[in-house]
Amino acid sequence: MSKVSLEGQVAVVTGAARGVGELLARKLSARGAKVALLGLEPDELKQVSARLPGESDHWHVDVTDHEAMARVAQQVKERFGKVDIVVANAGVASGGPFTDSDPVAWRRVIEVNLIGSAVTGRAFLPVLMESRGYLLQIASLAALTPAPMMSAYCASKSGVEAYAHSLRAEVGYKGVKVGVGYLSWTDTDMVRGADSDDVMRELRQRLPWPSNKTYPLDPAVDRIVVGIERRSAHVYAQWWLRGMQSLRGYLPGIIATVGQREMRRFEPRLGEVSRGLVGAGGAADDAARRG
Repeated sequence: MSKVSLEGQVAVVTGAARGVGELLARKLSARGAKVALLGLEPDELKQVSARLPGESDHWHVDVTDHEAMARVAQQVKERFGKVDIVVANAGVASGGPFTDSDPVAWRRVIEVNLIGSAVTGRAFLPVLMESRGYLLQIASLAALTPAPMMSAYCASKSGVEAYAHSLRAEVGYKGVKVGVGYLSWTDTDMVRGADSDDVMRELRQRLPWPSNKTYPLDPAVDRIVVGIERRSAHVYAQWWLRGMQSLRGYLPGIIATVGQREMRRFEPRLGEVSRGLVGAGGAADDAARRG
């Protein structure tokens, strides 16, 4: 598939203060793109912007706020003249048994990951139609493989996958391409935050290879960049995720059977699992809502 040069392209990245978003912004900038950084951590966004080799700017915004996101979309266009690429990357996570989960944290995962992605699309699609651009929705292995103790995250990522597939048919004839990015466990603050919980870490280690590994961030983001250059419909941050597509119809039954065994094994320790949002990004989201 042919690649589109990123030189002079304007790329918007949500959740750009850290992790996938921060490194993606750096790699897009290094390839000549002008980058708009969006997120909840203004100081961190400012620092990321200052480190980028090319032209950039940053906006402090909650992706679930449709009025604020619409204003930011207009401001980004005014700042750079156009928008060619939007990466809906912002996300949070929580873990633990659904019946004992914190309802506020559970709901927030859905709001940020699913509703926030739709708000991002709604805000930026008009300018993407002008440029005949590309929207990349970041999903997850969790969209392909439902897992116990991750009900909010799996529901949100399955939702954004379906939303993006629906959107592709709606806007394709207007020249906008839509892709879905899939990542397995990748070395980010979110994954490290989840792994700080002993039960969640041990449960993950008992997953079958290769889904039980934590993968380095750099090559994963390199694959995402290539997907953006190719305007790909599907972008796989780890090589083996492509093969999961052909197996996904069988996975719910398999996981239900195996998952029951693992839940029975860990039941005496389930009370130890943290109920809130995980990692530094989760802490930033909590702080923003309290402040």
